[in-house]
Amino acid sequence: MVQEFNDIAGFLDHGFDDVIDVRSPAEFAEDHVPGAISLPVLDNDERARVGTIYKQDSPFRARKIGAALVFRNAATHIEGPLAHHDGGWRPLVYCWRGGQRSGSFAWMLGQIGWRAETVQGGYKSYRRLVTRALYDDPLPYRLVQLGGYTGTAKTALLPRLKARGVQVVDLEGAAQHRGSLLGGMPGGQPSQKAFETRLVQAFQGLDPARPVLVEAESSKIGARILPPSLWSAMKDAPWIEISAPLEARAAYLAEAYADVLADGDRLREKLSFLIPHRGREVVAHWSDLIAAGDHQALTVALAAQHYDPAYDKSKRATAPDVRAVVRTERLDDSALDAAAAEIEAALQSKVI
Repeated sequence: MVQEFNDIAGFLDHGFDDVIDVRSPAEFAEDHVPGAISLPVLDNDERARVGTIYKQDSPFRARKIGAALVFRNAATHIEGPLAHHDGGWRPLVYCWRGGQRSGSFAWMLGQIGWRAETVQGGYKSYRRLVTRALYDDPLPYRLVQLGGYTGTAKTALLPRLKARGVQVVDLEGAAQHRGSLLGGMPGGQPSQKAFETRLVQAFQGLDPARPVLVEAESSKIGARILPPSLWSAMKDAPWIEISAPLEARAAYLAEAYADVLADGDRLREKLSFLIPHRGREVVAHWSDLIAAGDHQALTVALAAQHYDPAYDKSKRATAPDVRAVVRTERLDDSALDAAAAEIEAALQSKVI
């Protein structure tokens, strides 16, 4: 049987025991349906080889060679990762566009007695639904942005707010980037498509009648672009701003960016890109602080001479609708818990 999904909610709440992605490992790595397991019926080299034969030699020969590879690889999966399933198992199988790879694998599973079904249109139909949700349709949520200077622990506040029952979407977490020049994280960023999959998954199941808090961002987080529907909703969203003294923010940054600050050579390389914006003398001073290992003085300087001016410039340009300001003198655990309580109260008030 073939399953057809009309919206992203239906796709994500599919009701099957497992979702199996039979595309190549490279296709799976770029993006896949949330929760899918990768059981490729053609690996990267095999897929390239069959495609070349199809285009340059003979479609019939390509299908014949491809079929042999598909069933050989499928047999390996059945004997291996699928061997423990009983007769009632119900998997959903998809490939690139719902064609031969998923159809062949699902047929084999069906011959065993498993209730396998395929996705009409395959991954391409899933991707169309993601695009509709994030590019075409208005986002059906009332967003509130959490703003504040760099180092005001906005990211650390999000899980505290979520624990208090606030609806939260962590954009930087989805992008695997802390949203600044020094914001790269180990492992790098997901692809744009995978980032968007994370976004639709994060919004899935949220209550449109209640506000959804997101951290204030520019239109890009690292190299990942915020999709149009989300960005449009963010531009129209009111703000709650968190405020803290420079010294407290610098101390927080020194701890939060300890991994970046530990690699002096790489840090100098990244900061060198700011010479056209901040001047050679300023960047040279930062380099001296790196050499001295004075992380606290460095984060004070970076905040005062780069991050704060950039934030002020952006704020002047966008003129956000700041509805509430939460001030804290410290950024330790108890102070962040207190700030989270204030933010929750603001979200529940008539001001937001």
